[in-house]
Amino acid sequence: MSDVLVRASGLRVHFGDVRAVDGVDLEIRRGETLGLVGESGCGKSTLGNALLRLVEPTDGTVEFDGADVTAAGRRGLRELRRRTAMIFQDPYASLDPRRTVAESIGEPLAIHKLHRGRAARRARVGELMEVVGLDPRLGGRYPHEFSGGQRQRVGIARALAGEPDFVVCDEPIASLDVSVQAQVVNLLVRLQREFGLTYLFVSHDLAAVRQVADRVAVMYLGRVVELGAGTSVSSAPAHPYTEALVSAVPVPEPERERSRRRIVLTGDVPSPADPPSGCRFRTRCPKVFEPCPDHDPVLQPTGPEQAAACHLHGVTDR
Repeated sequence: MSDVLVRASGLRVHFGDVRAVDGVDLEIRRGETLGLVGESGCGKSTLGNALLRLVEPTDGTVEFDGADVTAAGRRGLRELRRRTAMIFQDPYASLDPRRTVAESIGEPLAIHKLHRGRAARRARVGELMEVVGLDPRLGGRYPHEFSGGQRQRVGIARALAGEPDFVVCDEPIASLDVSVQAQVVNLLVRLQREFGLTYLFVSHDLAAVRQVADRVAVMYLGRVVELGAGTSVSSAPAHPYTEALVSAVPVPEPERERSRRRIVLTGDVPSPADPPSGCRFRTRCPKVFEPCPDHDPVLQPTGPEQAAACHLHGVTDR
């Protein structure tokens, strides 16, 4: 059995002229959490959707447990849907307001023909609610009767219903109160440990990603510009964009916070419909130099378990 559960090769997702994902090579290992960070609009969520084939790739391939997802037919996609799941950013928008939460949690059981029989499914829904910290007696209520944190727990229970191996967590705490975010993160960590799950944790919050991720991938304008162990990327970033992201994370020590140098990027993110030539970050990079406008860098090793797409580590070209 391969150590890699999900593999993307040369993955591209274009919407007309917009290059939302534009040449991503990525591996997600079995049982790990890969954090995916970057500014809004960089293609993080689109990449997560493409890995589950919720959007059709324009080019490239996605493999799940050795099988080519991009070539899968209806039967293959049904099996993929059972073994994968997504936790959405907005739990209220992702739940049908006309259904009770028990009905929403139980829907994957019916679709994938798991726990056959009404009594068995009702019992399984109750178990799932207990697993995520909800009282099963609340199953007859509707989404609007729950708090934001409780609704996200309902979304997590629904994601677990199909007994998945791989879960895309698409900004799962972004819409929650700060006081609730840590509870949901701790829940996800516990569930991963109990059920042996593999996560892609998508977020614009590097501090949150550092808490849960074994490895971190940094995206900018449709491409992965740095990839490495979570501690390495946070403590010794190899790409100037990652350096700027790390410098923006507050340090809970007043003396250290006052002495830190904050890197403030100038200008706006270029349009993904018309990215800059050469290095896509060069228009905002404080370390831009001669090769950047003419050569498009590729990921290259910068240390053990770490790689960056930056000419500072050697001039390369796609």
